[in-house]
Amino acid sequence: MKIGQLTESVMKRSVLREIQYHRNEVLSGATLGDNCAILSLDEDEILVTESITVAAPVTDAGGYAIQRVANEIAVRGAQPVAVNLSGSMFPENYEEEQLHQWMKQAEAIAAKLQIQIVGANGTVTKAVNQPVIHITGIGKAAKNCYLLTSGAVAGQDVVVTKWIGLEGTAIIAHLKEDELRTRFSTDYIEEAKGLKQWLSVLPEAALAGKSDAGDISLIAEGGVFGALWNMAERSGVGLKVELKKIPIRQETVEICNYYDVNPYELLSSGSLLITTENGGDLVKRLSAEGIEAVVIGKTTADNDRLIVNEEEKRFLTPPQPDALYKVIDNHN
Repeated sequence: MKIGQLTESVMKRSVLREIQYHRNEVLSGATLGDNCAILSLDEDEILVTESITVAAPVTDAGGYAIQRVANEIAVRGAQPVAVNLSGSMFPENYEEEQLHQWMKQAEAIAAKLQIQIVGANGTVTKAVNQPVIHITGIGKAAKNCYLLTSGAVAGQDVVVTKWIGLEGTAIIAHLKEDELRTRFSTDYIEEAKGLKQWLSVLPEAALAGKSDAGDISLIAEGGVFGALWNMAERSGVGLKVELKKIPIRQETVEICNYYDVNPYELLSSGSLLITTENGGDLVKRLSAEGIEAVVIGKTTADNDRLIVNEEEKRFLTPPQPDALYKVIDNHN
């Protein structure tokens, strides 16, 4: 495509035409030459926004980005309403058909989550060699029902939902499919790619928000080790976590071993980290809704942040660059 803003014909043909899902709250959404969205909220509601940038070189990066920003809004106790994809950048060699497919995938995820795309412009530039997706999510919540971070206190159980490393494993399986076939069966790789079906945390976030949760965090970049450190740092608590209790899929273990990366530092959007007074009770309520969850440890009154593996103990350190980047940097 030509350098600069996406042209009018490209916008009409491959972007705006794909936006089909609409919500009543959106008074004005994605239109040609206008990226400003206008939303109507009730007087007892508040607006919640979240912005992220995704640069993973996978064809459905837009879908991953929409899911992740929806998850971030959900853990604040809000309902995702709209997303704005304006500000995304595409390389000069990016074909319009690639843009068209990217937009179709983004709309499919948005519609599945009942989210309206309210802006979707972008720029073709020599400054990038792969799509860089910038996305702003917009959600709504009742004035007295939104959730803040830094609410963990000493003595609470630490709960993890589903399995860590889901998003990172799915991205690697898509990105490195041909290479992985030299080690793993086709069915095994398809199973790993299919882990993206578990990426939404909207159901468990809604349930956890109605419990006595102290802190609810999305386990995203930096993996579960990063999320544990950030949660403890925000709330000023210590931690004692049992490594073997952290839930992880075999696909994640074996693919991370293959690339010599730490699965506990791998992108894990799809899992929540929750602190609560009675983790066993929360696990039972999540299980009743078909959501896997497990208590992995407790918050403590000191500043030690310990990971225990049988007789071995190690201290958590501040979050490291996500393990996914090591795999992406080696991508040809």
